Amino acid sequence: MIIGVPKEIKNNENRVSVTPAGVYALHKAGHKVIVETDAGFGSGFSDDEYKNAGAVIGKNAEEVFAEAEMIVKVKEYVESEYRYLREDQLVFTYLHIANDATLAEELQKSKTTGIAYETIKDSNGGLPLLSPMSEVAGKMSIQVGAYMLQKYNGGSGVLLGGVAGIQPGKVVVVGGGTVGFNAAKVAAGMGADVTIFDINMKRMEYISDVTNGRIKTEYNHEYHLKDAVKQADLLIGAVLIPGARAPKVVTEEMVKSMKKGSVIVDVAIDQGGCVETSTKITTHDEPCFEKYGVIHYSVANMPGAVARTATLALSNATLPYIVRLADKGIDALREDENFLEGLNTYQGNITHEAVAAALGKDYVDPQTLI
Repeated sequence: MIIGVPKEIKNNENRVSVTPAGVYALHKAGHKVIVETDAGFGSGFSDDEYKNAGAVIGKNAEEVFAEAEMIVKVKEYVESEYRYLREDQLVFTYLHIANDATLAEELQKSKTTGIAYETIKDSNGGLPLLSPMSEVAGKMSIQVGAYMLQKYNGGSGVLLGGVAGIQPGKVVVVGGGTVGFNAAKVAAGMGADVTIFDINMKRMEYISDVTNGRIKTEYNHEYHLKDAVKQADLLIGAVLIPGARAPKVVTEEMVKSMKKGSVIVDVAIDQGGCVETSTKITTHDEPCFEKYGVIHYSVANMPGAVARTATLALSNATLPYIVRLADKGIDALREDENFLEGLNTYQGNITHEAVAAALGKDYVDPQTLI
């Protein structure tokens, strides 16, 4: 198979979908990999490294998209890339179309086979291709939040870890999954007062157990959450429903009650955000906006800021799936029902139930199509 690796063009997206090591593995398996020139630059990989691993270097995006049978990306297509979508091509990337009706329409119209990293499951029901970036984003959320709390960034001037004789900052994490737990661990490591709100008792028992109660957990009743949000210096939005639009767990009224200069980092913004006042997706160039005196950070590609680490982590997770698709094409999905969960669009149909529901479109069972 001919695999195309285009350069990412989303704002400040420095990750690349395949490393030279990945190219080497694919080339060794008998596949051709065409990598757009400078695709790996932002992650510290040169064209020479890709060539030495067996890649062909494409001079521009047009060349890569035109030749490839499978496109492997990091982020969803942006508008200028829609023209490259076509029926005889398979696309493997973070699609996030539950929150992007326009891209969903373009994928349907072009009849492109769209496989999304974020909806593939493993045998335990986990999300193996979302998890590494969730870990990165969770850890980053505290770095970002602590920075935005500094007075010259518009924050309240609170040091999360506090100092002797001074109470530490209060961090509220909504959602105890991979994002939330990693955010909480970093915040607790800084000395902050951390509480995770969730509705999964087993998950909360696990967090309490492995942290010896250092990270507090509380069942997410709205009554208790609104009181905690009011006191928070930093709020992390980390709610995920696989494939679906994120529910608005933190209401506008809760945000209005927050202290002036407090900070919200809504990591769920890729799926629409779980904070009602996260009304727009921001970029690394302009990451924040203020509403009701609260600083909102809602960048949809947070891991792009730590591209080297994020690229290596992502590639470790995605490469085995890329190889299987290259070897077997759509048959790889027929053989694995968990891999099949990644199929979001096929032959003009929406083939993931949660995605279809989020978009208000008809769902077609992929088992009837492939």
